[in-house]
Amino acid sequence: MRLYDDLSDCYDLLDPRDEHEDEATEYGDWLRAALGLPSDAAARPSLLELGAGAGNNAWYLRRRFDCTLSDVSEAMLDRSRAQNPDCIHAQGDMRTLRLGRTFDAVFIHDAIGYMATRDDLRAALRTAFEHTRPGGVALFVPDHFREDLVPGVEPISRHVGGRGLEFVEWSRDPDPDDETFIVDYGGLYFDGREMRALHDQHVQGLFPRAVWLELLAEVGFDARVEPREVEDGYAPVVLVARRP
Repeated sequence: MRLYDDLSDCYDLLDPRDEHEDEATEYGDWLRAALGLPSDAAARPSLLELGAGAGNNAWYLRRRFDCTLSDVSEAMLDRSRAQNPDCIHAQGDMRTLRLGRTFDAVFIHDAIGYMATRDDLRAALRTAFEHTRPGGVALFVPDHFREDLVPGVEPISRHVGGRGLEFVEWSRDPDPDDETFIVDYGGLYFDGREMRALHDQHVQGLFPRAVWLELLAEVGFDARVEPREVEDGYAPVVLVARRP
């Protein structure tokens, strides 16, 4: 996926860090509550984020957790190292990563969407389980479940410091009977010297909530679905899991 490789130089325009503050605070609250910690407690639990990308959520989470950040893309980890130098970074695929230790909490945000088959999803959930200490918790935040995907087009227009991005994010579900959907990113990027036309297509998994709960139980978690506040008519949820 080019946005996480040779096109990663425009990632700060596509996904600005400051747009993550509210959600990262919310995810931190979920994790600390699941661990039995008040949101303002001084304790700093250990946290592993799988699929941490550029480290935008971690930039806020690291204020309340001791963070270890992993991603399959070295280019994205370089971006995260630049803004989260006090965090441990480990390159690896969330399906197969084994760090040889456990954490109080494991977190996977929208990167879990790239698990496009049940086998891939099961493998990523097992990785999360293997890295969660007994009594610890894991939080999963997929962008969509099969029940709530609404295909559409989202425009993205940002101009900062002589650079600019005019983009669309176009999600579609060509086959409602399978367990994937497609997101196309396309548009123009001006890096301050030259204009580039960009296109990148991402195939992502799309599973019913029941499948998520089934696979979480299969790998060993006790899990539940928790609603979040409605955002622009969309009612997202999170999956909170505990390792017995």
